[in-house]
Amino acid sequence: MKSIDSVRDPLPGFGARAIPYVPLALFAGLGAVLAYLWKWPCRFNAAWNDGTLQFTNFCYTDIYPLWWNERLNEGQVPYFDYPVEYPVGIGGIMEFFRRIIPGDPGSTQAGTTFYDLTVILMAICLVVGVLMMAALAGPARRWDALWYALAPALILTAYINWDLAANALALGALLAWSKRRQWLAGVLLGLAIATKFYPLMFLGPLFLLTWRTGRWKPFLQTLGGVVGAWLAVNLPIMILAFDGWKRFYVFSQERPADWGSLWYFFNQKGWPLLGDPDRLDTLGVLSLGAFCLAIAVLTLTVRERPRLAQLCFLTLAAFMLTNKVWSPQYVLWLIPFAVLARPNWKPIALWMVAECWYFFAIWLYLVGLQEGKAHLGIAGDTYFTAVWGRAITILIMMAFVVRDILKPEHDVIRKDGSDDTAGGVFDGAPDRFRIALG
Repeated sequence: MKSIDSVRDPLPGFGARAIPYVPLALFAGLGAVLAYLWKWPCRFNAAWNDGTLQFTNFCYTDIYPLWWNERLNEGQVPYFDYPVEYPVGIGGIMEFFRRIIPGDPGSTQAGTTFYDLTVILMAICLVVGVLMMAALAGPARRWDALWYALAPALILTAYINWDLAANALALGALLAWSKRRQWLAGVLLGLAIATKFYPLMFLGPLFLLTWRTGRWKPFLQTLGGVVGAWLAVNLPIMILAFDGWKRFYVFSQERPADWGSLWYFFNQKGWPLLGDPDRLDTLGVLSLGAFCLAIAVLTLTVRERPRLAQLCFLTLAAFMLTNKVWSPQYVLWLIPFAVLARPNWKPIALWMVAECWYFFAIWLYLVGLQEGKAHLGIAGDTYFTAVWGRAITILIMMAFVVRDILKPEHDVIRKDGSDDTAGGVFDGAPDRFRIALG
């Protein structure tokens, strides 16, 4: 006969396990509210409709103008009626909200409602992402997730675009991997890639650690889940609206060096070779390839196998440093993985200062480019201090992570004798392949 306690509590122990996460969820909610309040001058004073005020009030968002730019106000269905320049995950979110927004779709209120509904979804994604990051960090370090919940750069950039949705899926994928649920990890990672392209970089670390440990079955299961989930949401659009579907990929390929990227600096300064727009794609691929090759050599030769979070951070940082565009909200991608890789507050705080400076600098720079508004903004040279500031601080963090890999005694995560608690099948696995250099 069941005891009274077991009947009353159908999930024994669940409450005890959940309680430590409640404060983190509340802090994440606070971060979401603060991010919403940051957009207050635009949301409530119509600054989004002014090409200068949205920059001088530092409250720009892509979401509001895209209601019109992507023809959602005309009732056009993404990809089928209009070639949206985003992956299908974001296009699906757009279409869902387009269908439920009441009233006149051409009104300013409809665009504002579209923004508000998107913010609610992104706020939920932030809370979920923080909780999953805390679970990945483990009981001893779950409070590291506060760096994600309340990071100054997050509050400034949270609602510029749909990046928090991809973050939640990517963190969910790595959490599923850590729990050795490979198929689920693959499905979530495939959906993340279908929402934003950057989570594709995480396949590299999984492959390298699989090569070193010989755990091929879990990796292949995850890869199957990635391919299956990505095809499940992309294939119908590819078949029925190929021209609209391919717009994102064509746009990404044809896009020139854009704001925030180091290539934009080289281009604007007219550097030979590095500033040549005709060689941009080749240089981008070669530079990313060089970073990835260095990470691979490090992974396969180092005495003690790197942690999965360390490699995810390094590959993602490499992707950002070599990308043709580096929008302010891309900081959201890196925050959780930077903290999971190396939860040391000093370099992270320095990086946050650089990211915040860039956030303010980009809007002032755009104001300065407007005719007759130069006195309200900043010049190019001042703006480029922000471009290089965040690149250098990320390189500094990468250097510290590499040092921790080369000298594991400096890795605070491993000081208690653990191996890779978020590594799933890699945790405690013996090496099957290692290149000994000496």
